[in-house]
Amino acid sequence: MTRDDLFNINANIVKGLVEAVADNCPDAFIHVISNPVNSTVPIAAEILKQKGVYDPKKLFGVTTLDVVRANTFVAQKKNLRLIDVDVPVVGGHAGITILPLLSKTKPSTTFTDEEVQELTVRIQNARTEVVEAKAGAGSATLSMAYAAARFVESSLRAIHGDADVYECTYVESNLTELPFFASRVKLGRNGVEALISFDLKGLTEYEQKALEALKPELKASIEKGIAYAKKETVTA
Repeated sequence: MTRDDLFNINANIVKGLVEAVADNCPDAFIHVISNPVNSTVPIAAEILKQKGVYDPKKLFGVTTLDVVRANTFVAQKKNLRLIDVDVPVVGGHAGITILPLLSKTKPSTTFTDEEVQELTVRIQNARTEVVEAKAGAGSATLSMAYAAARFVESSLRAIHGDADVYECTYVESNLTELPFFASRVKLGRNGVEALISFDLKGLTEYEQKALEALKPELKASIEKGIAYAKKETVTA
């Protein structure tokens, strides 16, 4: 399936679920993992606004899978222990909108230009890699389930008072000119406590160009989601 196929199916599902959340548990953290996340999170935001219960600090697009893949591929490439590796991934959750900031890898790691390009493309296209490996028999269900579990566990830790919880996630943001953007955030009892702008400072030339290149595509996906939600409301 293409992401357009997914949009046509999942947009209505997300709309219905978020309407139910708004009516029954409006203070809940909402984790949107249904693709295309770049569009379904804006849909969710519009529905919550229409219901009068939108809290941008409690609406998350789950992009943890991109971080998990980035960490895994870097650990393999550089012979590091996976548990030690942390690569922030910003932008969105599809194709070129996925931007791993390899220059910000912890522990501090040096990459050649060729390694940066190779790893970036592999992280962006990992979904296709999995589909091809399964020869049409499925998609990245297990790694997606792990990513979802990790993000939900992080949210629960924050809700219960852990003051040191950071995850990359796609949220309403003022870090760029786009209304939604994935970045590292600090999670707290009430959701997003802070957007971490540090990761976007001092980017390499490659990363800066990639950041600018992803913006038009991400902008279009956001606008598509907002337009869908508004159209559905008018139709109803």
